[in-house]
Amino acid sequence: MAKDKLKKPRKTTLVQSVQREIYKNWSLYLLVAVPVIYLIIFKYIPMYGVQIAFRRYQPVYGIEGSPWVGLDYFEQFMTNYKFWDIIRNTLSISIYSLLTFPLSIILAVLLNYIPFRKFQKTVQLVSYAPHFISTVVMVSMILQFLDTRTGLVNALITALGGEAINFMGRKDLFYHIYVWSGVWQGVGYASIIYIAALAGVSPELHEAAIMDGATIMKRVWHIDLPSILPTVMIMFIMQCGTVMSVGYEKVYLMQNSMNLEVSEVIDTYVYKQGLTSTMPKYSYSTAVGLFVSIINVILLVTVNTIAKKVSGSSLW
Repeated sequence: MAKDKLKKPRKTTLVQSVQREIYKNWSLYLLVAVPVIYLIIFKYIPMYGVQIAFRRYQPVYGIEGSPWVGLDYFEQFMTNYKFWDIIRNTLSISIYSLLTFPLSIILAVLLNYIPFRKFQKTVQLVSYAPHFISTVVMVSMILQFLDTRTGLVNALITALGGEAINFMGRKDLFYHIYVWSGVWQGVGYASIIYIAALAGVSPELHEAAIMDGATIMKRVWHIDLPSILPTVMIMFIMQCGTVMSVGYEKVYLMQNSMNLEVSEVIDTYVYKQGLTSTMPKYSYSTAVGLFVSIINVILLVTVNTIAKKVSGSSLW
């Protein structure tokens, strides 16, 4: 009898296995393709223009035709008489905003322990809503409420026997107005991720703690916070990575001649130098923006390394 020959399995190449995987899960890859394409087009391709920071860019000659100047514009920015004032203002707003980071965690924990679901949903809706107000409308509301003559806040102050205050003209109040209006607008929306993390905490842990007579504060401290600590650390690391980037829209709209000394940050300075100036300095503003990005990356890596050693949680 002839022996049956065993059939050897066909070898699949890497390309074939990839094609089979894509064909099998094509809908998931299609879903991922949208943000990937967005990142490539709007984030990675524009990085080609970063070399403008090292050239004396002239639109007539294009990027490649503009002469190479090296680090001249970086040196020009760091020796500018406004350099330390701008850095101080940027760090003051960023660090002040960073100090309000725990508020969204506190809100999430409080909402998690509200026994009345309808009331909980109402509070969530009210706290989320300000996030969807545009920056222009938000600043307009701030200016209207704090107006010296017709503002609601000053109307209450004068009704109580006080004197009207020019809030937007006082340099010592600018940081407080900026940060706490941002807290009002964003704390509810920022708490969503912590509410989701708290929803993943095992109910059995709470049941065991209740059986042992643990109070709500002890349950929060020993169960909830340790459970969401990895999420908290990741969000904190990401926020530390944007310390030098305040954003220009809100600050620019809140600026005036009386508070400019404390409100001029890096982003507004770059915007003015690169776009609104009578002689736009494209290369100079690009160099300043690249300088900020480098500092942010250094801060991100540093905080991530420290967090990994201290808590064991990190981005990578």
